[in-house]
Amino acid sequence: MQRRFRLTRSEDFKRVRRSGKSYAHPLVVLIVQKSDQPRVRVGVAAGRTVGTAVIRNRTKRLLREAMRILIPNIASGLDLILIARPGLISASLEDTRQALLNLLKRAQILTPLHES
Repeated sequence: MQRRFRLTRSEDFKRVRRSGKSYAHPLVVLIVQKSDQPRVRVGVAAGRTVGTAVIRNRTKRLLREAMRILIPNIASGLDLILIARPGLISASLEDTRQALLNLLKRAQILTPLHES
């Protein structure tokens, strides 16, 4: 995922966590908040319940890669946070992509032209 699509500032994370709408899946949690930015920004987090630092970093890389292909299909002007859950450790890239697609459909933020 390109840097311009990332949510990096602590204040932005706090704002989205505090006032965003969340959607849960056994592998990942999605939190969505409207933004004043013209593009979609995605933040990725993994808590200590996921595992050691190596495992947390792997799950974050997995989420970023799964999200990279889906970003053009998401409505603009949104900030998203993806929070890894322990089940993500054993998930494949395709499992992760399907989980994200499921969450994005439930949140109704996929653009109609590209929805699959």
